[in-house]
Amino acid sequence: MIDSTTSDPTRATSHMWVTQLYAIVLGLGVLAFVLAFDYRTFTDKSHIIYIGMLALLVYVMLFGTVQMGARRWIPLKIVNLQPSEFAKIAVALVLAKFFGENRGAPQWTDLGIASALTLLPLALIAKEPDLGTAVTLLPVLIAVAYLAGMRMRILGVLCLGLLLAAPVAWKFGLKDYQKSRISTFLDPSQDAKGAGYQQIQARITVGSGGLSGKGFKKGTQGQLRFLPVAHNDFIFSVLAEEQGFAGVLVALGLYLFVILRALEAARLAQDRLGSYLVLGVLASFTFQVIYNITMSAGLAPVKGLTLPLMSYGGSSMVATLAGFGLILNVRMRRFTN
Repeated sequence: MIDSTTSDPTRATSHMWVTQLYAIVLGLGVLAFVLAFDYRTFTDKSHIIYIGMLALLVYVMLFGTVQMGARRWIPLKIVNLQPSEFAKIAVALVLAKFFGENRGAPQWTDLGIASALTLLPLALIAKEPDLGTAVTLLPVLIAVAYLAGMRMRILGVLCLGLLLAAPVAWKFGLKDYQKSRISTFLDPSQDAKGAGYQQIQARITVGSGGLSGKGFKKGTQGQLRFLPVAHNDFIFSVLAEEQGFAGVLVALGLYLFVILRALEAARLAQDRLGSYLVLGVLASFTFQVIYNITMSAGLAPVKGLTLPLMSYGGSSMVATLAGFGLILNVRMRRFTN
């Protein structure tokens, strides 16, 4: 799909899909490395990993390269590293260790500490700005805390607090373009050539695919570049156009298979630490998949959030496969003492 969304017959062939292949190979190498050590080794060192991740996020703010108006990447000789993609793993590790060492249902103080551990990298990532990736840290906190025994009434209080804080966030927290994305989601036609353009084009792209699709590299919306950043945020829309409803069902089935297998790994884990770690990694992955797909169908506000395993992005691919390595690690060592 990356090849389809980046090819241009009038110009030199894009090699983005080749770059993504390199990222897959590197990611599989990282996955193998993660499997070589007991997952408890990583959770024991989670505080070091967490501090290192914070240091990288601060470095990005100070010295990172700016692309498309955002400072998110650390330029290396051959690749650009996006530390925010690895923050999800670092937060999952540190929260799994924190709740795994506690006994009984989490108290308010426990939730306060866990929230601080989550909100600190979230704030740094949002400052880049990259609100889409920042929000993916919240499902990690909620999932791990819930599995650790957080009472539903506490979750209700937190949701109520977020609801009450929404007007304040709208007034002081969100930038103009973020407000515009939310308002145009409710009515894209009010700015059809501006903020609502992506929303409208995404719906057209998905709807034009029909049952069987138009065929590989034969879609009009993706091939003629009506849909911006189709190789990244809206790659699922192009999949729907070229492969149709049948292709969408296959892709959704594969994602569901991955999610169910990960849930089984959490169930089979021999200790709470393993279960917390699996669910933390899975929560971020699942949230990202669901939001990107609904956004690609025009059912959610446009947000710069890639689709794991499909969108272009080396850091995203390596981080996702590293997370899968932790899940497989927990499953593989379920019989150890």
